[in-house]
Amino acid sequence: MKIAIVVPMAEEAEFYHQYFSSGKKEMFGSTEFEHFSVQGNDLYLGLTGIGKVQAAMNLTSLLAKEKIDLVIMTGSAGSLNAKVRKEDLVLPTEFAYHDAHNTSAGNYVEGQIPQEPARFVLDSPARDQFKAFLDQKGIQYHQGLVVTGDSFISSQAQKDEIIKNFPDALCCEMEGAAFAQVAYHFNVPLIALRAISDNGDENADDDFAAFVKKVGAKAADMIVNFLQESEF
Repeated sequence: MKIAIVVPMAEEAEFYHQYFSSGKKEMFGSTEFEHFSVQGNDLYLGLTGIGKVQAAMNLTSLLAKEKIDLVIMTGSAGSLNAKVRKEDLVLPTEFAYHDAHNTSAGNYVEGQIPQEPARFVLDSPARDQFKAFLDQKGIQYHQGLVVTGDSFISSQAQKDEIIKNFPDALCCEMEGAAFAQVAYHFNVPLIALRAISDNGDENADDDFAAFVKKVGAKAADMIVNFLQESEF
């Protein structure tokens, strides 16, 4: 089985190298993917870069050349819900774009790009298997909608605007919906895991810098243990 792990930031990717021995490196598009063997599976680890275009471009470059069976994305996010706190884990059930406003262009809803699904739902046996793994380990997490946009959210006013359009959103980040959209079009299942680094408010800059490495390590640890203990 061929599995891709995609992360936006170097701070989030570095922890995987503590678990995997050095492997072959290969360029796909503008991203260098490292190739490892884990539990008899081919694993591609790629640092895609920040934002929707980088995420979509570099995952597409990989999926267009390799027959990937499963994509796993990890990284950090900012909370939009008072019950979702710093260092919490979020297992997304679906993604939408919080910066897509196309309701006047036709029969579309907030977060929907014309001619695309309103939300990209993550529903696959692989995701069910990962959820069962977290439950078996007694790991606490939140499930629900995660929203994506190209801005780092760092004020209550920005949060309020997003929450007004997406009252059910748990957190926001900058790549997830783009990864989900690409995976949807390639018909490849996606598992997503986000760890909360900040509250998306005026303290977000300081909180993000302090917590991104910590929560990145937490997410990486969950993914690595899942891959090492699971049979696909």
